Amino acid sequence: MPVASFSLDGKVALVTGGASGIGIGIVTTLAQAGARVVIADRDDEGAQRVAASLNETGHDVACIHLDLADEASIVRACAAVVVQHGAPWILVNNAGLQDRELLLEGTAAQWDRMNAVNGRGPYLMTREVGRAMVAKGEGGRIVNIATAGLRGSVVKGLGAYAGSKGALLGLSRLSAFELAEHNITVNVVLPGAVATPGARAAKGPPPEGPARRKLPLGPICEPADIGAAVYFFATPAARYITNQLISVDAGFSVT
Repeated sequence: MPVASFSLDGKVALVTGGASGIGIGIVTTLAQAGARVVIADRDDEGAQRVAASLNETGHDVACIHLDLADEASIVRACAAVVVQHGAPWILVNNAGLQDRELLLEGTAAQWDRMNAVNGRGPYLMTREVGRAMVAKGEGGRIVNIATAGLRGSVVKGLGAYAGSKGALLGLSRLSAFELAEHNITVNVVLPGAVATPGARAAKGPPPEGPARRKLPLGPICEPADIGAAVYFFATPAARYITNQLISVDAGFSVT
């Protein structure tokens, strides 16, 4: 496989939640690989700050306002991206909520809130961007960010969160099947513990469980580590890879 197959030069990448945390690592990595990245986030100031920092170093990053809990906002934002930048080659469904609530103290409101953003939001993004990819006729890449908790790296209080990410995993599988005929691949990155302000500021009881023990590869992951996995799935070189999962968890899976 030629090295050029790993270039994203000229490819449009749309990243939800790119204004903070893991999203910054993904946006930065894709921009460094040559993609024209659009940050879709409801944090306009944060998105503009990230874009300005990357543009100052010669990259091509833009922003658009998006509220994943609002279908009308998703439809408007995706249409605007197509008009302003062209149909994305890459969609990264990264944005998500992670607040904790113990199962026996759980509420339907917490469940609904988590699923609105972590499950329903990516479903609508995949629908809208998938339509644009199909209309353009050049294929594409969809990468969904779930959680290593679906493979056992669990802590207490994440029942609603893991449930919503399980829905995302099911969506990924069916999307991969339906979109294959259009040369659109759909894959999933499963982050373990990642050092982000959002994870540290998550509401609810402190994390407790086996995922708190020492990891084989040392410290917990950085956002750039997740960005690297997304980058691989997004490249032309990954053309025959779909419905696959990569855990980026500092080796938790071997403990």
